[in-house]
Amino acid sequence: MDSAGFLSWLGSGTGVTELPLLIVVAHPDDEAIGLGAQLPRFRDAAILHVTDGAPRDGRDAAMHGFADTGAYAAARRAELLAALELAGIDADRALGLGIPDQQAALNLPDLARRIAGIVAEKCPTILVTHAYEGGHPDHDATAFAVHAALRLLTAPRPMLLEIACYHAGPDGIVFGRFLPVDGCDPVVITLSPQAHALKQRMIGCFTTQREVLTPFPTDFECLRLAPHYDFTRPPHPGQLQYENLPRGLTGKHFRRLAAQALQELGMGSAS
Repeated sequence: MDSAGFLSWLGSGTGVTELPLLIVVAHPDDEAIGLGAQLPRFRDAAILHVTDGAPRDGRDAAMHGFADTGAYAAARRAELLAALELAGIDADRALGLGIPDQQAALNLPDLARRIAGIVAEKCPTILVTHAYEGGHPDHDATAFAVHAALRLLTAPRPMLLEIACYHAGPDGIVFGRFLPVDGCDPVVITLSPQAHALKQRMIGCFTTQREVLTPFPTDFECLRLAPHYDFTRPPHPGQLQYENLPRGLTGKHFRRLAAQALQELGMGSAS
């Protein structure tokens, strides 16, 4: 199936496929946000989480009543497995690299190589990851690493799609929609009542993230073919969303890390 045919099938919101799917996202819950209602349509799906969802400063763990970040990470893993069970995905299909939350950008070359190894092992036909949109530094780091990983691999490469999470907009944060890219139209999937209910149940499993997840839409999902990005340039003018929050990283710092990673990987130009 070519990309046009796959996107048409995806946008229909119905039917199942045997095409192998690998989702590479930053945090436990990103898959539910981005395409949770679509997961039952893939009979061969695996998910790779770059981080364990537990920032090491301990503030999130303490806020949710956990004694330490290890217990918080374990709770986030348990929430994830409960959500995936609803979508028919077994625990052994949920992989993790164990990087601390908010630290995915600190070793981009190694992250790209690790993802490349997993993609080579799994041989997915479809690969889904984050858009580069300045919402969270872990999202942008994951997007960079996936794009770089595919450049490390020889053909055939999987079809690369991305999910919409959130980014800064002129009137505040925008949830569930992409930053526009010329010539790259999104596929907006209007969820059936059953799919809508599934997505709501999946998101409800992430009890520690209830406040964070409340603003995300649950009646549609938005995906698109990933465009080519220049990770050494800002994703949009003005302040990035994660620069409004204590994420430990600025856009300027991220772009410097991306440029250094491209050089180390022998990719001196944008993907």
